[in-house]
This record gives sequence, structure tokens and C-alpha cells, in this order.
Amino acid sequence: MAITQGVRPGGRSARVQAAIHQAVRELEQEMGRQALTIPAIATRAGVTPSTLYRRWGDLPQLLADVAVEKLRPDAEPQDTGSFTGDLEIWLNTYIEEMASEPGRAMLRDVLGTPGHESSGKCAGFTAQQLEVMRERALARHEAPASAQQIIERIIAPLMYRILFTCETPTPQDIQRLLVALATPSEQA
Repeated sequence: MAITQGVRPGGRSARVQAAIHQAVRELEQEMGRQALTIPAIATRAGVTPSTLYRRWGDLPQLLADVAVEKLRPDAEPQDTGSFTGDLEIWLNTYIEEMASEPGRAMLRDVLGTPGHESSGKCAGFTAQQLEVMRERALARHEAPASAQQIIERIIAPLMYRILFTCETPTPQDIQRLLVALATPSEQA
């Protein structure tokens, strides 16, 4: 079952969703992930289990929705006065968060659900953050790389390491990729 979008952006629906998300976070912290069940979450949130099943379908979909909400940026990237500076600080923070145990758990939740809705939202968040930095750079008359180039040449290799090798990329790894991005590639 797919995640159903609420009809209203606020009101009772938003309050119920917020209560359910809060219940998931609290129960996970108190009892651990393995203790999470739809009935336990519903009881904590003060709703019936059918509310959760109707809205999310199953526990993995609910956990993916909670993860997406946690992954939503709460602020614009820091403005250092240069595109490279903005991007380097943002990348270091982003990779540190994704490589942390909670970050890896959120990635598993998002990637462990069928369809592309959750992962698409996360990709959109990343693209939005990159575009904020690019727009500032363009306003300063810099020539920033495209968001797609940054995703393909920096973020993708770093995320691959986090997801598949369980390595934590270092600031030096990020710096090396930034230098490679700034260096024009040879056309074969």
C-alpha cells in the first residue's frame, strides 16, 4: 500500500501525523527499534491501529515516512561567501549525519520500502539544498557546478561507501572529490 497524502496540510490530519511521528521517536528511544509495533505506536499516539494502517499500510512505510521527515533540512546551507566553502561545509555535515548510526537507520528505512516516493523526497531535499548554494554562487558571479554534477561526482560515491562498504567518508575524502569536481575532466 502506498503512502497516502493528507487532504489538508494542517488541521486534525497534521496533528495526528505529528503525534504518530512523535510516538515512533519516543518508543524507539525508550524500547529500541525491535519493539516498534503498529499497536504500540497507535496506543502512544492516542489513535487506533486502523488509523496507521489506513494512512501508511504497514510499519516499514510508517518508518520511512518518519525518516523522510527527519531528513528534511530545517535550514538553508551556511553561507560562507563562496560556493566551494558553502558546499564543503554542507557536505561534511551531510555525510557526517548520513554515516552516523541514526543516519544509516534512516537510510535503511527510506530505501527499504517499495516505490520511489520516500527516496524521491530525500533526493529532492538534497537537490534543493544544492540549488540554494548554486543560486547564491551565481549571484556572486561564480560558476558553480550543476546540482547533477555534484550528485554524480561527489554525493553518489560518498553515499555508496556509507551504504555498501560501511565506511565513513572523511573530510579528506570530501576535499579530494571537491578538487576533482573543480578540475575539468579529460574527454576521451
